[in-house]
Amino acid sequence: MTARPRHAADAPDFEALLAEVMATAERFGHREHVHLTWLAVRRVGVRAALGLVSDGIQRTARYAGAPQKYHATVSRAWVELVGHHVAEHGEEDFNAFADHHPALLDKRLLTARFYRPSTPASSQAKTDWIEPDLSPFPWQDAGRGQPREEAAR
Repeated sequence: MTARPRHAADAPDFEALLAEVMATAERFGHREHVHLTWLAVRRVGVRAALGLVSDGIQRTARYAGAPQKYHATVSRAWVELVGHHVAEHGEEDFNAFADHHPALLDKRLLTARFYRPSTPASSQAKTDWIEPDLSPFPWQDAGRGQPREEAAR
């Protein structure tokens, strides 16, 4: 199954995950974002991946001189969606994971299925978490408040 969370001293940092993803990519697009998120969820679990990925993206955006590129709702939604699918199926290889969950490779998935387009466009959604307002996430339909953390580690 997936790797167990590591102690804080052993946990991967965002830059290490980014380097691992970029070793096989020419640019950092949506697929690479999902790949990085998949690595983070598998290595540290959903809860820790939320901070790891969000903080890393914020730092990277600030470093690139584009802090406005960070989006709190979008970042958390993708971590939770990837975490849900990791917990459900647990593929050991990212390409197998991507093949099994092609919808995750559509960067429009959030506004096509879970959010009205105006919701992520709001200034509040950029800085704070906003719950889906079009359709609940799959684990919310099943009555769970969060993706299954124990299975995503």
